[in-house]
Amino acid sequence: QVQLVESGGGLVQPGGSLRLSCVASTSIFSINVMGWYRQAPGKQREFIAEITSGGSTNYADSVKGRFTLSRDNAKNTVYLQMNSLKPEDTAVYYCNAEMAMGLDYWGQGTQVTVSS
Repeated sequence: QVQLVESGGGLVQPGGSLRLSCVASTSIFSINVMGWYRQAPGKQREFIAEITSGGSTNYADSVKGRFTLSRDNAKNTVYLQMNSLKPEDTAVYYCNAEMAMGLDYWGQGTQVTVSS
């Protein structure tokens, strides 16, 4: 069982920035892929970004150039730096961990609201 705890969400004005954190209860080296997803009201959950255990990253087109993933291995933490935020970025953001043998874990989510 892997527990994921997200934090860092909040209310920000358009054009502002936030940094989300996802702390894993196990070494992130044991996690094949750590990803971020988001779900806006009335919409399906969508992929945002992911980072592999080898450090490769992948981003959705909607956030490419604005969002950046990084990680602190010693703290078992992955960060999502979000810049140039737009109202359409408003959603609950979820951290995901893909383990070996198809095991998949989710955090509880953190709300991001972009509004003036």
